[in-house]
Amino acid sequence: MPSAAIESAEKHRVARKSTFVSIALNTVLMALQIIIGVFAHSQALVADGIHSLADLISDLVVLFANRHSGAKPDADHNYGHSRYETVASLFLGALLIAVGFGMLWRAGTRLADLHSIPAVHLSALVVAVLVLISKESLFRYMLREAQRVRSAMLIANAWHARSDAASSLVVALGILGSLAGVRLLDPIAAAIVGFMVARMGWMFGWDALQDLSDRALDEAATADMRALLLSTPGVRDVHEMRTRKMGDFALVDAHILVDPLISVSEGHYIAETARLRVLSDNRVLDALIHVDPENDAVAHPPVGLPLRERVVAEVNAALAAGGVKAAAVNIHYLSTGLDVEVVLPAQSSQVPDNDAQGLARIDFAALKRRLGARKLDVLRELNATSAPSRAADDPRKATAPHSAT
Repeated sequence: MPSAAIESAEKHRVARKSTFVSIALNTVLMALQIIIGVFAHSQALVADGIHSLADLISDLVVLFANRHSGAKPDADHNYGHSRYETVASLFLGALLIAVGFGMLWRAGTRLADLHSIPAVHLSALVVAVLVLISKESLFRYMLREAQRVRSAMLIANAWHARSDAASSLVVALGILGSLAGVRLLDPIAAAIVGFMVARMGWMFGWDALQDLSDRALDEAATADMRALLLSTPGVRDVHEMRTRKMGDFALVDAHILVDPLISVSEGHYIAETARLRVLSDNRVLDALIHVDPENDAVAHPPVGLPLRERVVAEVNAALAAGGVKAAAVNIHYLSTGLDVEVVLPAQSSQVPDNDAQGLARIDFAALKRRLGARKLDVLRELNATSAPSRAADDPRKATAPHSAT
């Protein structure tokens, strides 16, 4: 199983476990904050309770995204559903912004009428301290698990818990000040909590929006991908490399430069080897590797050169004039021009070379001009008694009775 798939399964397991812990804790804390906040006349504690309610909703969104982001690719989502996590993070950001502005509005109306602010009961401070300790503990647990599986969504949710702890600290200080006789500190604390929540929502939402806009991997990660490709035997260079985020993973597209004279199958083998090396990085979901005989980011692609059908027809016609047939015709389309290799069949050691006179009658220079070739080589397969019958697979190992270079 690919490393990305193994990590994805572990990530989903951790997400379910940590999110259920968060749901259970936030349910208890939310009930305490809202009930005691109303009883103790603490707007800040009620605001923090609404914040905990937003946490519950966000946890449910995380569970939904976690369940669907692990689905396999289908006809509608060819690359899988990893971006469900990014969409969930965007939704969480929008939710936090809305909750934060709501808190700010409520605190502002309370501050506009200071005379109506009642005294805060001591029970509000007890609950605020309890919430502070609980939220900080939850943050440390969730962040440790999220970093272990490297999940951006879970890390975002963990820092959401830290923002809860920070807001609970502000609430506790506001309640403490209100108990000391400065009643406006309670709504001020509520306003600070609202600002913190809105700011955190903006950060999460903006980050998710960038990922949905095909943000690339950072420079260090991109350099790692390039190094993996360059370390592949047969790869001479890498160019036009592009990456884009797909949830917590990335898609990689790259052009690799190989020897222009190798076979298609060897080029494909090198590309597949390079692809598997990139996929060994657990940050990569999939990779598309394009094989180039030349650096097309620098060299101009060949245009106006004759197609294979015409080249083969011209070669066969020229050889027929000398009573000779080709075993293979290898064509190389390069930015410098057309290179043609004509491979003649091997002859048995018991049969003399009867093609010599026929070959002498062929005007290879004229054939080269008709094709507009930069180079034309005529090669001979090795003798069947001393080499495999498929010696033409590597014409560079054959003899070259004629060259029109």
